[in-house]
Amino acid sequence: MGVYTETIEFFAEAEKGIVDITKDVQRIVEKSGFRNGIATVFIVGSTGAVTTMEYEPGLKKDIPNALERIAPSNIDYEHHKTWHDDNGKSHVRASIVGASITVPFINGRLTLGTWQQIVAMNLDTRSRQRKVVVVVIGE
Repeated sequence: MGVYTETIEFFAEAEKGIVDITKDVQRIVEKSGFRNGIATVFIVGSTGAVTTMEYEPGLKKDIPNALERIAPSNIDYEHHKTWHDDNGKSHVRASIVGASITVPFINGRLTLGTWQQIVAMNLDTRSRQRKVVVVVIGE
């Protein structure tokens, strides 16, 4: 059993920046040299999120629209009072989606469904450079 860690960095648009990182995570699993195990994918920052989805144009619009209904832009957030900024909704949305996922891999391949990709999301109100840490545990 061993551990291998690598970081992915990318630029993402404000609020609707959904980036497909599946190939990057698969490359890291391959680079680890492990045949079987798990890959934990964690985004650094409290306004980013990681999940899986079918990475297609419709869902790239549907997901931000759904998050707008769950944590609307046009309401008052206590976070704004604390920090005098505008991204309370970003923190709420990121907390709901989550900062990490764990994906098993078998024979060196991520066990994702045919239409399932790993995505990182920038939910902040400004575009930004994002960092994702991938920790591979395997044998």
